[in-house]
This record gives sequence, structure tokens and C-alpha cells, in this order.
Amino acid sequence: MRDKFLSWGIVLVIATWIIALLIRAHYWIPILLSAIYGLGVYNAYQSKHAILRNFPVLGYLRYFFEDISPEMQQYFIERETDGKPFPRNQRSAVYRRAKNLSDTVAFGTQLEVNHRKYEGIKHSIYAKSPSEELPRVWVGGEQCTQPYHASLFNISAMSFGALSDRAQISLNRGAKKGNFYHNTGEGGVSPYHMEGGDLCWQIGTGYFGCRDEEGKFNPELFTKYATLPNVKMIEIKLSQGAKPGHGGVLPGVKNTPEIAKIRHVTPGMTVISPPSHSSFSNAAGLLHFVQHLRELSGGKPVGFKLCIGDTKEFEDICVQMNVLKIYPDFITIDGAEGGTGAAPPEFSDGVGMPLEPALIFVNRTLNSYNVRNKLRVIASGKVLTSLDILRAVAMGADMCNNARGFMFSLGCIQALRCNSNNCPTGVATQDKMLVKGLDVTDKSERVYHFHKNTLHTCNELIAAAGRSSYEEVDATMFMRGDEFDHLADLYFPDILGNVKQKARS
Repeated sequence: MRDKFLSWGIVLVIATWIIALLIRAHYWIPILLSAIYGLGVYNAYQSKHAILRNFPVLGYLRYFFEDISPEMQQYFIERETDGKPFPRNQRSAVYRRAKNLSDTVAFGTQLEVNHRKYEGIKHSIYAKSPSEELPRVWVGGEQCTQPYHASLFNISAMSFGALSDRAQISLNRGAKKGNFYHNTGEGGVSPYHMEGGDLCWQIGTGYFGCRDEEGKFNPELFTKYATLPNVKMIEIKLSQGAKPGHGGVLPGVKNTPEIAKIRHVTPGMTVISPPSHSSFSNAAGLLHFVQHLRELSGGKPVGFKLCIGDTKEFEDICVQMNVLKIYPDFITIDGAEGGTGAAPPEFSDGVGMPLEPALIFVNRTLNSYNVRNKLRVIASGKVLTSLDILRAVAMGADMCNNARGFMFSLGCIQALRCNSNNCPTGVATQDKMLVKGLDVTDKSERVYHFHKNTLHTCNELIAAAGRSSYEEVDATMFMRGDEFDHLADLYFPDILGNVKQKARS
């Protein structure tokens, strides 16, 4: 193709120029062909792209279709139950609830209900009427002097920088109207978090917003923000599920002068958070840091967030709680299925413990060291639907955080471009042109409605199971497809054993 393009192309260009000169018209045709041929010649002799070298000009079609393949997959190929990380039916449910529209579906489920992975709730024939009051949970142990009455369902950590200014304003206004908290993410408290909604200020390994020039923790800066009335809780981020042990990444293209000022870093540079904290290096140090932040904040609830990896390290934290008599007010457990704007695929796909086994492990461990009643456990990691929330509560969580569901409520279409600064909906970008497409008034209402309608469905599910409160939610409420396999073994016994016996005889 390369040789044919070079030889026949020049013939075609010369011929069109001769014809155009003879008829003295349509010069744009030979000019266009000359430009295309010149591009093809460049393609044929460049050394970076083999496809373009072998297929000059035509090779661009490959890159074009590769670029739009997520959209082609989502709009023309994907079924209702397809789509990763969230299938279309779940995204559609969020959109409808955010718009305060009916979330009912027609003609029955499209799930494979006889599959091993099916999971459902055991309803009761003595179902109750659902409560209209949305559930809330007190956060703050004996060492906390400013306990916080939190919603069961809240906005998980997403920093300004990862999300746009309008996205943060919309989230915070929605949180204010719905009376639930908005986690700032590790990027610090920005002006766009200060729209009246309650905040959980996350302190990451980079100490953004409370760091000195060397990147170390600055107590004075921390106190300045921690004592703000809107800041209700402080969360120390040890690790996140999507990239545990890796540290956060803010691409340089997103690091605007405004963001750099908020984070106390140099604008334009790619900012990589350290993989671990410089203020402590063991379990005792972590707990002393928890106590230090609690004192600096005036007694507000302080906890930490982590994805479970080496279980012995978590057990060591529990041991030190009893030795030092220092107890966090909450522990946020992030699952390996949690989301991020940017992470190496090996970290997203192969590091960390999923949420469900992590919650089971954490609760058993806390109980075994007699500290479970001294703190709250918050589940974070793909907790999107009402069923997800109840499953997390059944596994031992007191509360739940979610990020991507609230992104959907803002209009996110799962374009998978969070790390490119090209988010088409203006949610996960700092491109001013794209951000203008996000209307704060409309999106803040959608955030509010998504939260309200999701928890209302939670109340309906609890009532359908014959339970009166969230304290009665446990694993016995649920049934799983692998249980059906055992039933099949009982009622449809395997007869291959008899066949083998007859063959031997």
C-alpha cells in the first residue's frame, strides 16, 4: 500500500493539476489532493507509527475508530446488563433517580437469576410499611467532643482538581439540601467546597492544604481549615482501593494556578502524592496522629481510610488501640473495586482486597479486640445502588460513601476519560469550555434527588424484608446463587456416580 500510494498518488496529483489548469477552475481540488499526498509522504517516511508508515493517510482511520470505540461500544453494542465498571441498567437507575423520575423497569429482570453470582433479598410475606425518615448515624466516640449526626449515604472522596469547580459546587449544594456530607478528597478544602454543605476533610499523604514548603504536615494550616464550621469530620487517607500503596496523581494539565494555590504546590507540574505518610510509620504513630488531629480540630471526629492488604497490619492497629487507649472515631474501608481518575492497570486490577471480604474481616477483627463498639465503619467502593448499601450494612458497615454514583448524578456518562482532561460532561476536567456545559443549579438538584431517592428505596427494601430498622439488617436477609447450587444437588442429585458404578460392573 505504501509503494502504491507514493507512485499512484503523484500521478493523480499531477493529473488533477493539469486538468485544473486547462479548465482554469476548481483549483481547490488539486490543492487538497496535494496536501493529502504531502501528508502521506510524511507518513511513509516517519518512524514512530508502523500503521501510518505502511498505510499512509488511511492509517488515521485506525486511530479514529480506536478513539471513538468506547462510545461505539456504549451506544451501539452494550446491552442493559453490560458495561464496565457499571452496567447500563445501574447507570440508568441513577440518572432517573437524579432527575426525580420514575425508576421502575418494564417486563421483568434481565439478570440471570439462576446464575451463581445472583444475589437478592429474602422478602417477607409480612412486609412492613417503609419509613419516610431517611436513616442517620452518630459518628464520634468517647474521645470526641463534637460528634456528628451523619447520613447513611454520603459523597466519597473526590478532590477539586480531579473534578471541576462547577462539579464541586453542585455536589456541595446538593449535600447541603439533602443534609449529608461531602468528602473533599485529598486535594484540600477549596472555595468550591464552601457552599454550605457538610464536609469530611480528607488528609492524604501529600498533606494538600495543610503542608509546608517541604511537603510535611503543617499544624497551623490544618487548624485553620479543621475548625471551619462546615468541616464536620477529618479523614486520614492511608490508601484507596483503586491504587493502594501508589499515591494520588494530578496530571500537570489539570494543575492550574488556582489548584496549585489551594494545594500549596507548583502549578503546571504533575503532582504525585507519596505512597505513605511522613508523619508516622507504624500503628502507634498513626493513632497518635489521629489524637493529634482530634485535638487540633477542637474534638471533631477523626478517622482513617484504607484498602485492606496485609491483614496483620490492621490487626496491629487494633492491638495498639487497646495499648494506647486511643480510638479513631471511624474507619473507612475502601474496596479494590473502588474508582480513580488515574491508576496503572496493574494496581486497579490486581492490588487490594475487595470490599465484601474486607468488611467481614474488619468487623471480625474489631470485635475480637473488643473495639468495634468504640467506632464506626464506613464502606466505600462501588456502593452505588440501594441493594449495595444494604449489602454493605449486612457485612458490618454503619455508613456508606460513594463517588461514581454522584458523578453519574452530575451527568457523567462513563466516557472513561477522567485522566485526560477531556471529560465531555464537564465533571472530571479543568477545561473551561467543557466545564461551562455543567449547569450548577440543575446538577445540585440532581445530587439531592439521587441521595434522597436511593435511601428511600433502601427503606422500601428493608420493609419488604419485614425489618423495622437498619439495626436489624444482617447477612441472613440475603440469598446468593451459589446457595441454589446446593438446592439443585439435593433435588436433582448427580447420577454420574451410578453410571460409573455400572460401567465398572
